[in-house]
Amino acid sequence: MVSVQEIIDIMEELAPRSYAEDWDNPGLLVGSPAQETARIVVCLDVSDAVVQMAIEQGAHLIVSHHPMIFHAMKHLRTDTPLGSRIAELVKHDIAVFAAHTNLDIAQGGVNDVLAQAVGLEGLAHFVVQGQDEAGETYSLGRVGELQEPMTIAAFAAQVRDALPTAYVRYVSAGARPVQRVALCSGSGAEFIAQAARLGADAYLTGDVRYHDAQHAVELGLHVIDAGHFGTEFPVVECLRTRLAAALTERGLTADVIADTQSEDFFHVI
Repeated sequence: MVSVQEIIDIMEELAPRSYAEDWDNPGLLVGSPAQETARIVVCLDVSDAVVQMAIEQGAHLIVSHHPMIFHAMKHLRTDTPLGSRIAELVKHDIAVFAAHTNLDIAQGGVNDVLAQAVGLEGLAHFVVQGQDEAGETYSLGRVGELQEPMTIAAFAAQVRDALPTAYVRYVSAGARPVQRVALCSGSGAEFIAQAARLGADAYLTGDVRYHDAQHAVELGLHVIDAGHFGTEFPVVECLRTRLAAALTERGLTADVIADTQSEDFFHVI
């Protein structure tokens, strides 16, 4: 058994809360630090299916990437999806902890996992956020190099095959070969101009809109939209592995289980 506080302490080392953006809401969102559990579920979203999985598995802690609560709540209505989910968590003594933009930024977090999955090497900072107390620079995204240049169509196919998605959308800015790639997991279209200024041949992110694509072409930058889910879900298994290893290093005992059943909300026909 481990306490929720012991997991919070581990997560603070893996993804310091100080890295999180001001608008974000990471941390313990439901439950008590004193809550104990012999099993932990790691997921991208705290969905009804994930809550049911935690109940069935006897888990009393869910560690998610996306916070299930973003804004102040003035009431808790159990006839709403969120209110019903929170009531079910409380009923079964299940705590919820989230690491969001701090896990995007942290070394070994969402963007490093994404970069490794799609074949980038020699990673450097992209969208610098600041420096930590040790003077180390930290950034929201990453930029790296492919071993060999390739066409945007070939790289898009490589990304599709590497990620948990059945499709990607790509924007071609001409015959420019792709070798230097910038990326930002989730929803990062706002950084298209920064990727172009950095000299990237292509930019990988999710949630790209029509006029974002138009702007990228004007800047001579290829763009691949692999979806919010596709660019972030790979961190779930990685975080499960790192949590399990950290528990072992500390002589603590708890099973850590990854959600493997969740799927993208979007389908293509």
